[in-house]
Amino acid sequence: MAQAADPGSVSRGVRALFYMVSPNESSFQQVEDVPQYVQQATPFFMGLMVLELVVALLKKGAPVFTISDGLTSVSAGMVSRLPGLLMRGCELTSYIYVWERFRLVELPWDSAWTWWLAFLGVDFCYYWVHRFAHEVAVLWAAHQVHHSSEYYNLTTALRQSLTQQFTSWIFYLPMALALPPSVFAVHIQFNLLYQFWIHTELIRDLGPLEWVLNTPSHHRVHHGRNVYCIDKNYGGALIIWDRLFGTFAAETDKVIYGLVYPIRTFETLHIQLHYYRYLWKASKRFQKISEKLSTFFKGPSWRPGTPRLGDHSKTPRVTGQELPHDPSWPLPLKVYVVIQFLLVLWIYHDVFESKTMLSQLTVLAMIGYILLTLTALGFIIDQRPKAAFFEMLRCVVMVMMQRYGYMKPLLPSLAVPIEAFVSLSLLYWALQSCSQLLSIKRKSA
Repeated sequence: MAQAADPGSVSRGVRALFYMVSPNESSFQQVEDVPQYVQQATPFFMGLMVLELVVALLKKGAPVFTISDGLTSVSAGMVSRLPGLLMRGCELTSYIYVWERFRLVELPWDSAWTWWLAFLGVDFCYYWVHRFAHEVAVLWAAHQVHHSSEYYNLTTALRQSLTQQFTSWIFYLPMALALPPSVFAVHIQFNLLYQFWIHTELIRDLGPLEWVLNTPSHHRVHHGRNVYCIDKNYGGALIIWDRLFGTFAAETDKVIYGLVYPIRTFETLHIQLHYYRYLWKASKRFQKISEKLSTFFKGPSWRPGTPRLGDHSKTPRVTGQELPHDPSWPLPLKVYVVIQFLLVLWIYHDVFESKTMLSQLTVLAMIGYILLTLTALGFIIDQRPKAAFFEMLRCVVMVMMQRYGYMKPLLPSLAVPIEAFVSLSLLYWALQSCSQLLSIKRKSA
Protein backbone atom coordinates (compact mmCIF):
# COMPACT_ATOMS: atom_id res chain seq x y z
CA MET A 1 0.00 0.00 0.00
CA ALA A 2 1.34 3.44 -0.94
CA GLN A 3 2.22 5.64 2.01
CA ALA A 4 0.54 9.00 2.39
CA ALA A 5 2.77 12.00 1.79
CA ASP A 6 4.14 13.62 4.94
CA PRO A 7 2.27 16.95 5.33
CA GLY A 8 5.42 18.50 6.80
CA SER A 9 7.58 17.52 3.82
CA VAL A 10 4.91 18.73 1.39
CA SER A 11 4.76 22.07 3.23
CA ARG A 12 8.56 22.40 3.15
CA GLY A 13 8.62 21.49 -0.53
CA VAL A 14 6.15 24.23 -1.41
CA ARG A 15 7.81 26.80 0.82
CA ALA A 16 11.25 25.97 -0.61
CA LEU A 17 10.05 27.26 -3.99
CA PHE A 18 9.60 30.70 -2.42
CA TYR A 19 12.69 30.61 -0.14
CA MET A 20 10.35 30.47 2.85
CA VAL A 21 12.24 27.80 4.80
CA SER A 22 13.70 28.70 8.18
CA PRO A 23 17.37 28.16 9.17
CA ASN A 24 16.32 25.61 11.82
CA GLU A 25 14.74 23.25 9.29
CA SER A 26 17.39 23.64 6.57
CA SER A 27 20.73 23.51 8.40
CA PHE A 28 22.86 20.37 8.11
CA GLN A 29 26.32 19.45 9.34
CA GLN A 30 27.32 17.23 6.40
CA VAL A 31 26.80 17.76 2.67
CA GLU A 32 25.50 14.20 2.44
CA ASP A 33 22.61 15.13 4.75
CA VAL A 34 21.39 17.99 2.55
CA PRO A 35 18.16 16.96 0.77
CA GLN A 36 17.93 17.00 -3.02
CA TYR A 37 15.52 19.94 -2.90
CA VAL A 38 15.52 20.50 -6.67
CA GLN A 39 14.85 16.86 -7.46
CA GLN A 40 12.13 16.67 -4.80
CA ALA A 41 10.48 19.78 -6.29
CA THR A 42 9.49 18.02 -9.54
CA PRO A 43 5.90 17.29 -8.42
CA PHE A 44 5.50 20.93 -7.33
CA PHE A 45 6.84 22.14 -10.67
CA MET A 46 4.27 20.00 -12.43
CA GLY A 47 1.47 21.14 -10.13
CA LEU A 48 2.24 24.83 -10.59
CA MET A 49 2.51 24.45 -14.37
CA VAL A 50 -0.93 22.82 -14.47
CA LEU A 51 -2.30 25.56 -12.19
CA GLU A 52 -0.83 28.27 -14.44
CA LEU A 53 -2.40 26.61 -17.49
CA VAL A 54 -5.84 26.38 -15.84
CA VAL A 55 -5.74 29.97 -14.53
CA ALA A 56 -4.65 31.27 -17.94
CA LEU A 57 -7.47 29.41 -19.68
CA LEU A 58 -10.01 30.83 -17.22
CA LYS A 59 -8.55 34.34 -17.24
CA LYS A 60 -7.46 34.78 -20.87
CA GLY A 61 -9.26 31.96 -22.64
CA ALA A 62 -5.94 30.85 -24.15
CA PRO A 63 -3.08 28.58 -23.04
CA VAL A 64 0.17 30.12 -21.85
CA PHE A 65 2.33 27.83 -23.98
CA THR A 66 2.21 25.64 -27.07
CA ILE A 67 2.97 21.93 -27.14
CA SER A 68 6.04 22.50 -29.30
CA ASP A 69 7.54 25.23 -27.10
CA GLY A 70 6.57 23.65 -23.78
CA LEU A 71 8.07 20.25 -24.67
CA THR A 72 11.22 21.94 -25.96
CA SER A 73 11.65 23.82 -22.66
CA VAL A 74 11.19 20.68 -20.58
CA SER A 75 13.55 18.82 -22.93
CA ALA A 76 16.24 21.44 -22.34
CA GLY A 77 15.77 21.00 -18.59
CA MET A 78 16.20 17.25 -18.97
CA VAL A 79 19.37 17.65 -21.03
CA SER A 80 20.85 20.10 -18.52
CA ARG A 81 20.62 17.50 -15.75
CA LEU A 82 22.13 14.58 -17.67
CA PRO A 83 25.74 15.25 -16.52
CA GLY A 84 24.43 14.66 -12.97
CA LEU A 85 24.04 10.99 -13.87
CA LEU A 86 27.81 10.70 -14.24
CA MET A 87 29.27 13.11 -11.69
CA ARG A 88 28.47 15.45 -8.83
CA GLY A 89 27.78 19.05 -9.85
CA CYS A 90 30.83 21.20 -10.63
CA GLU A 91 29.70 23.94 -8.26
CA LEU A 92 29.58 21.68 -5.20
CA THR A 93 32.66 19.60 -6.10
CA SER A 94 34.89 22.65 -6.61
CA TYR A 95 33.44 24.33 -3.52
CA ILE A 96 34.30 21.34 -1.30
CA TYR A 97 37.81 21.20 -2.77
CA VAL A 98 38.52 24.85 -1.88
CA TRP A 99 36.88 24.51 1.55
CA GLU A 100 38.96 21.48 2.53
CA ARG A 101 42.29 23.01 1.45
CA PHE A 102 42.09 26.80 1.61
CA ARG A 103 39.40 27.96 4.07
CA LEU A 104 40.44 30.88 6.25
CA VAL A 105 37.74 30.57 8.93
CA GLU A 106 35.03 28.03 9.66
CA LEU A 107 31.69 29.62 10.40
CA PRO A 108 29.30 27.43 12.44
CA TRP A 109 26.99 25.38 10.21
CA ASP A 110 24.10 25.57 12.72
CA SER A 111 24.06 29.35 13.18
CA ALA A 112 21.20 31.43 11.83
CA TRP A 113 23.77 34.17 11.07
CA THR A 114 25.69 31.76 8.85
CA TRP A 115 22.45 30.77 7.10
CA TRP A 116 21.54 34.39 6.32
CA LEU A 117 25.09 35.24 5.25
CA ALA A 118 24.97 32.29 2.83
CA PHE A 119 21.61 33.54 1.52
CA LEU A 120 23.14 36.93 0.67
CA GLY A 121 26.44 35.44 -0.53
CA VAL A 122 24.89 32.97 -2.97
CA ASP A 123 22.54 35.59 -4.36
CA PHE A 124 25.37 38.13 -4.76
CA CYS A 125 27.57 35.58 -6.53
CA TYR A 126 24.63 34.52 -8.71
CA TYR A 127 24.18 38.13 -9.82
CA TRP A 128 27.75 38.10 -11.17
CA VAL A 129 27.41 34.62 -12.67
CA HIS A 130 24.33 35.85 -14.49
CA ARG A 131 25.80 39.19 -15.52
CA PHE A 132 28.96 37.63 -16.94
CA ALA A 133 26.79 35.08 -18.78
CA HIS A 134 25.24 38.02 -20.67
CA GLU A 135 28.37 40.13 -21.08
CA VAL A 136 30.92 37.49 -22.20
CA ALA A 137 30.06 35.87 -25.52
CA VAL A 138 31.45 32.40 -24.78
CA LEU A 139 29.42 32.31 -21.55
CA TRP A 140 26.37 33.67 -23.38
CA ALA A 141 26.71 30.68 -25.75
CA ALA A 142 25.61 28.55 -22.80
CA HIS A 143 23.09 30.92 -21.22
CA GLN A 144 21.28 31.84 -24.45
CA VAL A 145 19.46 28.51 -24.16
CA HIS A 146 17.39 29.90 -21.30
CA HIS A 147 16.40 32.94 -23.39
CA SER A 148 15.60 31.06 -26.59
CA SER A 149 11.86 30.66 -25.91
CA GLU A 150 9.59 33.33 -27.36
CA TYR A 151 7.05 32.52 -24.64
CA TYR A 152 7.22 33.35 -20.94
CA ASN A 153 5.69 30.83 -18.57
CA LEU A 154 6.68 28.29 -15.95
CA THR A 155 7.96 25.82 -18.55
CA THR A 156 10.43 28.51 -19.64
CA ALA A 157 12.06 28.25 -16.20
CA LEU A 158 13.03 24.67 -17.01
CA ARG A 159 14.78 25.64 -20.27
CA GLN A 160 18.30 25.37 -18.87
CA SER A 161 21.78 25.04 -20.35
CA LEU A 162 23.81 21.86 -20.59
CA THR A 163 27.14 23.71 -20.48
CA GLN A 164 26.68 26.70 -18.15
CA GLN A 165 27.34 24.60 -15.06
CA PHE A 166 30.92 23.98 -16.25
CA THR A 167 31.87 27.65 -15.72
CA SER A 168 29.46 29.05 -13.11
CA TRP A 169 31.27 27.29 -10.23
CA ILE A 170 34.16 29.76 -10.43
CA PHE A 171 32.07 32.64 -9.09
CA TYR A 172 31.09 30.87 -5.86
CA LEU A 173 34.60 29.85 -4.75
CA PRO A 174 35.26 32.93 -2.53
CA MET A 175 32.43 31.77 -0.27
CA ALA A 176 34.30 28.50 0.36
CA LEU A 177 36.91 30.42 2.34
CA ALA A 178 34.47 30.70 5.25
CA LEU A 179 31.03 29.13 4.68
CA PRO A 180 30.62 25.34 5.18
CA PRO A 181 29.75 23.30 2.06
CA SER A 182 26.54 21.98 3.62
CA VAL A 183 25.20 25.53 4.00
CA PHE A 184 26.21 26.38 0.44
CA ALA A 185 24.55 23.19 -0.85
CA VAL A 186 21.24 24.31 0.68
CA HIS A 187 21.27 27.85 -0.68
CA ILE A 188 22.49 27.06 -4.19
CA GLN A 189 19.34 24.92 -4.50
CA PHE A 190 16.95 27.40 -2.86
CA ASN A 191 18.24 30.21 -5.08
CA LEU A 192 17.51 28.12 -8.17
CA LEU A 193 14.08 27.02 -6.91
CA TYR A 194 13.05 30.61 -6.16
CA GLN A 195 13.60 31.52 -9.80
CA PHE A 196 11.03 28.99 -11.00
CA TRP A 197 7.84 30.78 -9.97
CA ILE A 198 8.89 34.21 -11.30
CA HIS A 199 8.61 32.91 -14.89
CA THR A 200 4.96 33.83 -15.34
CA GLU A 201 2.85 36.58 -16.88
CA LEU A 202 -0.10 35.93 -14.57
CA ILE A 203 1.40 37.83 -11.60
CA ARG A 204 1.61 41.47 -12.57
CA ASP A 205 2.88 43.40 -9.53
CA LEU A 206 3.87 42.65 -5.92
CA GLY A 207 3.72 46.19 -4.53
CA PRO A 208 6.49 47.19 -2.08
CA LEU A 209 8.21 43.81 -2.52
CA GLU A 210 9.22 44.98 -6.01
CA TRP A 211 11.89 47.17 -4.35
CA VAL A 212 13.74 44.25 -2.76
CA LEU A 213 12.80 40.94 -4.39
CA ASN A 214 13.24 39.69 -7.89
CA THR A 215 9.65 39.36 -9.10
CA PRO A 216 7.82 38.16 -12.23
CA SER A 217 7.67 41.77 -13.45
CA HIS A 218 11.44 42.30 -13.07
CA HIS A 219 12.27 38.96 -14.64
CA ARG A 220 9.93 39.53 -17.59
CA VAL A 221 12.12 42.53 -18.41
CA HIS A 222 15.20 40.32 -18.21
CA HIS A 223 13.73 37.94 -20.80
CA GLY A 224 12.74 40.71 -23.20
CA ARG A 225 14.41 41.54 -26.49
CA ASN A 226 13.15 45.14 -26.40
CA VAL A 227 16.12 47.53 -26.34
CA TYR A 228 15.23 48.73 -22.82
CA CYS A 229 15.27 45.12 -21.58
CA ILE A 230 18.68 44.00 -22.87
CA ASP A 231 21.32 43.31 -20.18
CA LYS A 232 19.01 44.20 -17.29
CA ASN A 233 17.74 42.62 -14.04
CA TYR A 234 20.27 39.86 -13.33
CA GLY A 235 19.20 39.17 -9.74
CA GLY A 236 18.30 35.72 -8.45
CA ALA A 237 16.11 36.11 -5.37
CA LEU A 238 16.92 39.80 -4.77
CA ILE A 239 16.78 42.80 -7.10
CA ILE A 240 18.92 45.01 -4.82
CA TRP A 241 22.16 44.13 -6.66
CA ASP A 242 20.75 45.45 -9.93
CA ARG A 243 19.68 48.66 -8.22
CA LEU A 244 23.15 49.02 -6.67
CA PHE A 245 25.16 48.27 -9.83
CA GLY A 246 23.03 50.14 -12.36
CA THR A 247 21.54 47.19 -14.25
CA PHE A 248 17.92 47.64 -13.15
CA ALA A 249 15.03 48.43 -15.48
CA ALA A 250 11.34 48.55 -14.60
CA GLU A 251 8.73 46.95 -16.83
CA THR A 252 7.16 49.61 -19.08
CA ASP A 253 6.46 48.78 -22.72
CA LYS A 254 5.03 45.39 -23.63
CA VAL A 255 7.86 42.86 -23.37
CA ILE A 256 8.64 40.77 -26.46
CA TYR A 257 10.43 37.62 -25.38
CA GLY A 258 13.26 35.59 -26.83
CA LEU A 259 16.62 36.14 -28.48
CA VAL A 260 17.35 39.28 -30.48
CA TYR A 261 17.69 37.00 -33.49
CA PRO A 262 15.21 34.13 -32.89
CA ILE A 263 16.50 30.70 -33.90
CA ARG A 264 13.09 29.32 -34.96
CA THR A 265 13.69 25.67 -34.13
CA PHE A 266 12.56 23.15 -31.50
CA GLU A 267 15.50 20.77 -31.86
CA THR A 268 17.05 20.48 -28.41
CA LEU A 269 20.73 19.91 -29.18
CA HIS A 270 20.77 22.68 -31.79
CA ILE A 271 19.33 25.09 -29.21
CA GLN A 272 22.00 24.01 -26.72
CA LEU A 273 25.04 24.22 -28.99
CA HIS A 274 24.36 26.40 -32.05
CA TYR A 275 25.90 29.59 -30.61
CA TYR A 276 29.30 27.97 -30.10
CA ARG A 277 29.39 27.21 -33.81
CA TYR A 278 28.34 30.78 -34.57
CA LEU A 279 31.19 32.21 -32.45
CA TRP A 280 33.75 29.98 -34.13
CA LYS A 281 32.59 31.02 -37.60
CA ALA A 282 32.46 34.70 -36.54
CA SER A 283 36.03 34.61 -35.18
CA LYS A 284 37.35 33.20 -38.48
CA ARG A 285 36.29 36.40 -40.27
CA PHE A 286 38.99 38.39 -38.44
CA GLN A 287 42.73 38.44 -39.11
CA LYS A 288 43.98 39.95 -35.83
CA ILE A 289 44.35 37.61 -32.86
CA SER A 290 42.98 40.32 -30.56
CA GLU A 291 39.78 40.53 -32.61
CA LYS A 292 39.42 36.74 -32.73
CA LEU A 293 39.70 36.60 -28.93
CA SER A 294 37.34 39.56 -28.52
CA THR A 295 34.68 37.57 -30.40
CA PHE A 296 34.65 35.10 -27.51
CA PHE A 297 35.39 37.31 -24.49
CA LYS A 298 33.58 40.58 -25.19
CA GLY A 299 29.82 41.04 -25.40
CA PRO A 300 27.68 39.01 -27.83
CA SER A 301 26.94 42.20 -29.81
CA TRP A 302 30.57 43.31 -29.99
CA ARG A 303 32.05 44.21 -33.36
CA PRO A 304 35.38 45.96 -34.13
CA GLY A 305 35.01 49.67 -33.39
CA THR A 306 32.16 49.27 -30.88
CA PRO A 307 32.22 49.32 -27.04
CA ARG A 308 32.91 46.09 -25.11
CA LEU A 309 29.21 45.16 -24.97
CA GLY A 310 28.50 46.23 -28.53
CA ASP A 311 26.29 48.96 -29.93
CA HIS A 312 22.68 48.33 -28.87
CA SER A 313 21.47 51.20 -31.03
CA LYS A 314 21.80 48.76 -33.93
CA THR A 315 19.73 46.10 -32.20
CA PRO A 316 16.57 45.27 -34.21
CA ARG A 317 13.62 47.23 -32.83
CA VAL A 318 10.43 45.45 -31.79
CA THR A 319 6.99 46.77 -32.64
CA GLY A 320 5.01 44.88 -30.00
CA GLN A 321 3.18 43.00 -32.73
CA GLU A 322 5.72 40.18 -33.11
CA LEU A 323 4.30 36.66 -32.85
CA PRO A 324 6.26 33.67 -31.51
CA HIS A 325 7.41 30.99 -33.93
CA ASP A 326 4.53 28.49 -33.91
CA PRO A 327 4.43 26.29 -37.03
CA SER A 328 1.21 24.34 -37.59
CA TRP A 329 1.43 20.56 -37.50
CA PRO A 330 -1.27 17.85 -37.50
CA LEU A 331 -3.12 16.98 -34.29
CA PRO A 332 -2.36 13.21 -34.59
CA LEU A 333 1.34 14.05 -34.77
CA LYS A 334 1.03 16.24 -31.66
CA VAL A 335 -0.61 13.38 -29.77
CA TYR A 336 2.12 11.01 -30.94
CA VAL A 337 4.94 13.36 -29.85
CA VAL A 338 3.33 13.93 -26.43
CA ILE A 339 2.97 10.16 -25.83
CA GLN A 340 6.57 9.48 -26.87
CA PHE A 341 7.76 12.38 -24.71
CA LEU A 342 5.94 11.00 -21.67
CA LEU A 343 7.55 7.60 -22.27
CA VAL A 344 11.06 9.07 -22.42
CA LEU A 345 10.29 11.27 -19.39
CA TRP A 346 9.47 8.12 -17.42
CA ILE A 347 12.70 6.46 -18.58
CA TYR A 348 14.59 9.60 -17.60
CA HIS A 349 13.03 9.56 -14.13
CA ASP A 350 13.72 5.84 -13.75
CA VAL A 351 17.40 6.25 -14.66
CA PHE A 352 17.87 8.95 -12.03
CA GLU A 353 16.11 6.82 -9.42
CA SER A 354 18.23 3.73 -10.12
CA LYS A 355 21.54 5.25 -11.27
CA THR A 356 23.48 3.84 -8.29
CA MET A 357 22.48 0.30 -9.33
CA LEU A 358 23.40 0.74 -13.01
CA SER A 359 26.82 0.36 -14.60
CA GLN A 360 28.48 3.41 -16.13
CA LEU A 361 28.12 1.82 -19.57
CA THR A 362 24.37 1.37 -19.05
CA VAL A 363 24.01 4.95 -17.84
CA LEU A 364 25.89 6.22 -20.90
CA ALA A 365 23.66 4.12 -23.17
CA MET A 366 20.52 5.51 -21.51
CA ILE A 367 21.84 9.08 -21.86
CA GLY A 368 22.42 8.37 -25.55
CA TYR A 369 18.88 7.07 -25.95
CA ILE A 370 17.37 10.09 -24.17
CA LEU A 371 19.33 12.48 -26.41
CA LEU A 372 18.34 10.51 -29.52
CA THR A 373 14.68 10.66 -28.52
CA LEU A 374 14.64 14.38 -27.78
CA THR A 375 16.48 15.07 -31.05
CA ALA A 376 14.09 12.92 -33.09
CA LEU A 377 11.04 14.54 -31.52
CA GLY A 378 12.53 17.97 -32.25
CA PHE A 379 12.95 16.94 -35.89
CA ILE A 380 9.28 15.90 -36.01
CA ILE A 381 8.10 19.21 -34.50
CA ASP A 382 10.31 21.12 -36.97
CA GLN A 383 8.95 18.87 -39.75
CA ARG A 384 12.42 18.26 -41.16
CA PRO A 385 12.92 15.91 -44.12
CA LYS A 386 15.11 13.56 -42.03
CA ALA A 387 12.54 13.27 -39.23
CA ALA A 388 11.12 9.96 -40.49
CA PHE A 389 14.55 8.30 -40.67
CA PHE A 390 15.62 9.48 -37.20
CA GLU A 391 12.33 8.43 -35.66
CA MET A 392 12.54 5.01 -37.33
CA LEU A 393 16.05 4.58 -35.91
CA ARG A 394 14.85 5.63 -32.47
CA CYS A 395 11.93 3.17 -32.60
CA VAL A 396 14.37 0.36 -33.45
CA VAL A 397 16.38 1.26 -30.33
CA MET A 398 13.18 1.44 -28.28
CA VAL A 399 12.13 -2.05 -29.41
CA MET A 400 15.55 -3.36 -28.36
CA MET A 401 15.21 -1.66 -24.98
CA GLN A 402 11.85 -3.34 -24.45
CA ARG A 403 13.31 -6.67 -25.49
CA TYR A 404 16.09 -6.49 -22.89
CA GLY A 405 14.07 -4.94 -20.07
CA TYR A 406 15.43 -1.39 -20.08
CA MET A 407 12.03 0.15 -20.69
CA LYS A 408 9.76 -0.58 -17.75
CA PRO A 409 6.26 0.92 -17.78
CA LEU A 410 4.91 2.81 -14.78
CA LEU A 411 2.18 0.16 -14.41
CA PRO A 412 2.63 -3.53 -15.39
CA SER A 413 -0.78 -3.45 -17.07
CA LEU A 414 0.60 -0.91 -19.58
CA ALA A 415 3.42 -3.21 -20.77
CA VAL A 416 1.48 -4.81 -23.65
CA PRO A 417 -0.19 -1.59 -24.91
CA ILE A 418 3.18 0.21 -24.88
CA GLU A 419 4.86 -2.65 -26.71
CA ALA A 420 2.11 -2.59 -29.36
CA PHE A 421 2.38 1.20 -29.65
CA VAL A 422 6.15 1.05 -30.11
CA SER A 423 5.87 -1.68 -32.75
CA LEU A 424 3.23 0.25 -34.71
CA SER A 425 5.38 3.39 -34.44
CA LEU A 426 8.34 1.52 -35.93
CA LEU A 427 6.20 0.19 -38.78
CA TYR A 428 4.74 3.64 -39.55
CA TRP A 429 8.09 5.45 -39.64
CA ALA A 430 9.72 2.65 -41.64
CA LEU A 431 6.98 3.06 -44.27
CA GLN A 432 7.43 6.86 -44.18
CA SER A 433 11.19 6.47 -44.71
CA CYS A 434 10.69 4.08 -47.63
CA SER A 435 8.16 6.44 -49.17
CA GLN A 436 10.61 9.34 -48.95
CA LEU A 437 13.41 7.27 -50.50
CA LEU A 438 11.18 6.26 -53.40
CA SER A 439 10.14 9.87 -53.91
CA ILE A 440 13.79 10.97 -54.02
CA LYS A 441 14.64 8.25 -56.55
CA ARG A 442 11.76 9.26 -58.80
CA LYS A 443 12.88 12.89 -58.77
CA SER A 444 16.48 11.96 -59.57
CA ALA A 445 15.48 9.54 -62.37
